[in-house]
Amino acid sequence: MSIKYKAIAEQLKKDLITNMEHGITRLPTEKDLCEQFQVSRQTVRQSLTLLEQEGLISRKQGSGSYITGLLPENFRNQVAILLSSDTEYLYPSLLNDLETMLAKEGYSVSVFISHNRIDYERTVLQSLIDTPPRGFIAEPSRSALPTPNFDLYEELSAKGTHIIFLHGYYSNLPSSLCIKDDNYNGGFLLGQYLLEHHHKKIAGIFQLDTIQGQERHLGFVRSMMEAGRYINDDSIGWFTTRELSLLEKKQDTRFLVDFIHQKLDSCSAVICHNDEIAYWLIKELSYMNIHVPEDISVVSFDNSYLCELSSPRLTSLAHEPHEMATVTVSLLLKRMQGQNVSSMQLPWKLITRNSVVREPE
Repeated sequence: MSIKYKAIAEQLKKDLITNMEHGITRLPTEKDLCEQFQVSRQTVRQSLTLLEQEGLISRKQGSGSYITGLLPENFRNQVAILLSSDTEYLYPSLLNDLETMLAKEGYSVSVFISHNRIDYERTVLQSLIDTPPRGFIAEPSRSALPTPNFDLYEELSAKGTHIIFLHGYYSNLPSSLCIKDDNYNGGFLLGQYLLEHHHKKIAGIFQLDTIQGQERHLGFVRSMMEAGRYINDDSIGWFTTRELSLLEKKQDTRFLVDFIHQKLDSCSAVICHNDEIAYWLIKELSYMNIHVPEDISVVSFDNSYLCELSSPRLTSLAHEPHEMATVTVSLLLKRMQGQNVSSMQLPWKLITRNSVVREPE
């Protein structure tokens, strides 16, 4: 009997791989397995217990046995993560969430940083081709542009790697799975909030070379247009990855100083690409004796720890705690189990603090 249940377990392991390829996530019932292998229920249960101990299935009382998505060979249960940054701000907590959740599911993790550079991204992709990971969570580099690295993404996918893009997507990989912020509606929500506080001339500063920046800008502009407000391109500022890198590494705020001098004339409020930009903008405004919110109101995205460090405390858009990592890992696991999943946009909610003042009507 001991030989028989092990042999059945080995056959079921092969069946698991075939089932995942066809999107079948549930094993046959114990009764069906008894008939299939012409053995007793006790032998089938021993086989299933062995698979459960190896993490290949989960058994639910009264429901059945389900594929976890893990492969029998542990070395194949690898997930690679490519992020654009490893600096402070949001990335350490996001990465910790992803690693913790994947490890809990039995996957080992390799982490790479692209610094939002296409050439670095390509080097990482090339390093994965010979031993492709089971899953790949990738934050696009300069996502506002089509990627010249599409060939390597397609090659990885053809070799069986399940790819999920995080925070953005590439226009020339349209069928890719993507988990991102609902940036358009976020920009619209912030614009609407400032309009409700009777701000008439509102400025904005966004990241030029990412899809997040472009979508956030678009949402803000549409909120103004739908309210019948005049849109002044002279009040919109843009920054690039290079300028953001200099800000983070050297506290180089020249682009923010230029933005204040060139874009904020007569504006009573400004929407910032994220809390990091808002935090440094408020510092530069204070050096110029421009006070927030008395002289100008400031809002932003992400609801990070910088909202509490800023003076005044920042009004910002937030997600539920750990939501980005939870959704990303959940969809990746389903994809690796063979299930059909769709891209998702995570909604924002507004967290109001004291960086906004109501203007006189």
